[in-house]
Amino acid sequence: MSERRLKPPDPAETPPTASGEGYGEVEGRTQRQIVWQRFRRHRLAMACGLILLLVYALALAAPLLAPYGFAEIDYKAVNQPPSLGHPMGTDNLGRDELTRVLYGGRVSLLTGLGVGVLSTLVGAAIGIFAGFYGRFVDIGAMGFVDFMFTLPGLPVLLVLGSIFNFTAVTIAFALSLLLWPTITRIVRGQVLALRDQEYVLAARAVGVSGGRIMLRHILPNVAGVMIVQATLVTAEAILIESALSFLGLGIQPPTPSWGNMLEDARTTLTLQPWLAVFPGLMIILTAVCVNFLGDGLRDALDPKAVE
Repeated sequence: MSERRLKPPDPAETPPTASGEGYGEVEGRTQRQIVWQRFRRHRLAMACGLILLLVYALALAAPLLAPYGFAEIDYKAVNQPPSLGHPMGTDNLGRDELTRVLYGGRVSLLTGLGVGVLSTLVGAAIGIFAGFYGRFVDIGAMGFVDFMFTLPGLPVLLVLGSIFNFTAVTIAFALSLLLWPTITRIVRGQVLALRDQEYVLAARAVGVSGGRIMLRHILPNVAGVMIVQATLVTAEAILIESALSFLGLGIQPPTPSWGNMLEDARTTLTLQPWLAVFPGLMIILTAVCVNFLGDGLRDALDPKAVE
């Protein structure tokens, strides 16, 4: 009987150890590098990401960049069209439109970002726990989610606003309260499909704790869905805040937001269109860029994507 010689194992083909060493690297690249490479291929998402960074940077730096105060009145410069002194014109009180767009972006953008982060963290955490443990945890969590879906959005916003005043923080918490159940339901559906996969069952069989399975196996596979939902919620929150302010129910003057700037421009739209054009363009640009950024991140974080 001839003896077969076994080829020594190739270190590059050595499977990951029980401690997790070896995970996150493919052909000498870390998982972070792979995600970044995929994201760079999505040129539209890259461009939108850079535009959003610029818009957020300009809004945060408004006190340094704005040529005037957002409530500064100049009766000698009333209703001026765009010019070198006032690149976006002035309103019927002589307030500089560029200054108000920058300060209004601080309110609208930070409100949207806060809602996106808070609602995604809460909704994803509940969805992962409910989907992974199932049974009574799932029944209780989904029952509460169904109850939250029955709450009428606008009356809840009005009640909370009348109790705590319509500030950016109040609107952000109110919108997070209304929007997290959608994320919970979507993430839970993904987890239900993942918890019976072979690698999850194998991890359970060798005694890996539930928390470790959720962090190392479940969370990376639902990260793409979470990111996409976070971007959708962020864009939706910006639009809702702008709509509330446009209706006079959100941020109150003299504090500017893109929504109440549109409300101020409504009565003089035909005579001073620049008062509505610039805040309206900022709302549209931000919402579109956030959605395209979410598409790029979804493709980059998809663990089933082919290299």
